[in-house]
Amino acid sequence: MIAGDRSRIIGWTVVAMIAFAANSVLCRWALDRTAIDPAAFTGIRLASGAAMLWLCLRAGRPVARVAGSWAGAAALSAYAAAFSFAYVALPAASGALLLFGAVQVTMITAGLIRGERLRRLQWLGIALAAGGLVALLAPEAQAPDPGVPAPDPVAAALMLASGAAWGAYSLIGRRSRDPLATTAGNFIRSLPLALLLLVPALLRMEIDPAGMALALASGAVASGLGYAVWYAVLPALGAAQAASVQLSVPVIAALGGTLLLGEAITWHLVAVAVAVLGGIALVIRPAARG
Repeated sequence: MIAGDRSRIIGWTVVAMIAFAANSVLCRWALDRTAIDPAAFTGIRLASGAAMLWLCLRAGRPVARVAGSWAGAAALSAYAAAFSFAYVALPAASGALLLFGAVQVTMITAGLIRGERLRRLQWLGIALAAGGLVALLAPEAQAPDPGVPAPDPVAAALMLASGAAWGAYSLIGRRSRDPLATTAGNFIRSLPLALLLLVPALLRMEIDPAGMALALASGAVASGLGYAVWYAVLPALGAAQAASVQLSVPVIAALGGTLLLGEAITWHLVAVAVAVLGGIALVIRPAARG
């Protein structure tokens, strides 16, 4: 846990959110601007993330014991693979918005299946967020922004599947008493898949230095160190704060895509983001507070 005054906690929380958003920007950057393919990117990301989390685990403990499960590793691997293949054809901002929306919808649906009850304002939030996602995906909704096509349907479906897998991963690890050890264990268990993805890429020699560097940054820094920082600061945040602060991730990803990749932020995307993130905020704040 990160101790200290409020400004220090806020600072580390901002670092964690930037790291989460950086995964979208780094992945899109690598797949759009370098020769690396999505399979190789995923393999390097998982392998370097496992190595960094193992080092973080060993750094703070005399005996580093990993936790996690094969179910968690399967969900993590599915998330990472679908994430990479989706970003072949998705801008960073749209991808992050689809991912975040799918994660929250998955977790909200699981709560409803377990018998949780929502208030009227929360149902309004679900309708608002769903309407925003439909507006993002519908081709005719792009008419106000000529030259800005709707997201590729296959890529969008892959990103929604990635979000659902991440939501399942979060639900599997929800009761973990040691989130860092659990995440390290899940990443380590994902190494067989990482190797399966890397071997064909190595045989084809399609891993260029720039793409490899971006994949390493995504795995070791944005994923490994980012998760370590988040788990360290999480105990200092209330449940509502922890849920709400993650609403910033798609916004940061959109800014990163604009500054680093030259992606356009249109009024249509802004309106969709307000609808999706605002709707999710209406759902998660009362639930977290309760």
